[in-house]
Amino acid sequence: MDRLGCLFIFLTYDYDRDSYTQMPSADQVKALITSLTEGDEGHFYAIAMQIAAYEARMGHAKLAEEIRSLIDKAKTRPRFVAKNAIPMARPRGEASELLNVSYPNVRLNDMVLAPTARRQLERLIREQRAIQVIRSKGLSPRRKILLSGKPGTGKTLTASALAGELGLPLFVVRLDGLITKFMGETAAKLRIVFDTLSQTRGVYLFDEFDSIGSARGLSNDVGEIRRVLNSFLQMVEQDQSDSLIVAATNDVGILDSALFRRFDDLIKYELPDQERIVATLKAKLGSFKSRALWAQLARLAQGLSFADITRACEEAIKDSLIHGHTHVTQAQIADALRDRKISVTHKNPKKKRIN
Repeated sequence: MDRLGCLFIFLTYDYDRDSYTQMPSADQVKALITSLTEGDEGHFYAIAMQIAAYEARMGHAKLAEEIRSLIDKAKTRPRFVAKNAIPMARPRGEASELLNVSYPNVRLNDMVLAPTARRQLERLIREQRAIQVIRSKGLSPRRKILLSGKPGTGKTLTASALAGELGLPLFVVRLDGLITKFMGETAAKLRIVFDTLSQTRGVYLFDEFDSIGSARGLSNDVGEIRRVLNSFLQMVEQDQSDSLIVAATNDVGILDSALFRRFDDLIKYELPDQERIVATLKAKLGSFKSRALWAQLARLAQGLSFADITRACEEAIKDSLIHGHTHVTQAQIADALRDRKISVTHKNPKKKRIN
């Protein structure tokens, strides 16, 4: 059941059948149709929930529950996108060279997060789902966040999860298309990104943000990058859209201090501890998991990122499939984790080898 299906049921429901006389108001119907055509799934569900709440207040408990059930079913069902389908929200013109769009099905529960990070993200999602109510009181919901942590700790996946939770498209800013050597051109392209951001609600990810957010005055700083940072500071300050801005960096220490007050939250990501390593192994191995000694595997995986552990699980499963097995052994998982450690060591030769 998608949004179009929900809208059809709202508008064709046989209210007289159950002695209901209240139909959705004209403004609500128009808002539903508008949010559908604009691809604003979050707003669509918000209006639908308003209708459900109104029916509940009118004493139509059965109808309210049916509407909520439809909404829950629509939110949890994965999107089906035909091979040649055109997404509702798609960058056009110059923006198509600067933004990649996708519609993730990832949810926050798919991630193994530290308690503090999960709490911050859940609060952001709650505020986004109540965006109309918050704005009606003259307040601003959280919508600009800075993610900091080592590669593979879940920063990029978080942007996908936010898009999936809110039913919004994920726009990834292509830094290779954004940053040029010509004076003023990068700032002009950045303006295109922010114009799109204000026109089409979505989650906009600035990955490897330190490439444009490095502190002014660093020894390797150049004039063009300083101008880009100044432009970003000005644009993000002026932005009053309903889109989410997610900036991700591997090294928060090199960012310009002026950036931090432009963001609503700084969320820090760390390498997983033993408890979260075990949770990740169990989640990623799924139906293939066996009676493994998780504590031993967790000690072996110490120092690896979530991405590395995920990759090791996938390698162990493939090895199991090749041999016609329906489970993975302790040895297969351990071998895959050791292989990932060797790979990490080769990618970071200056770092001390993980034992």
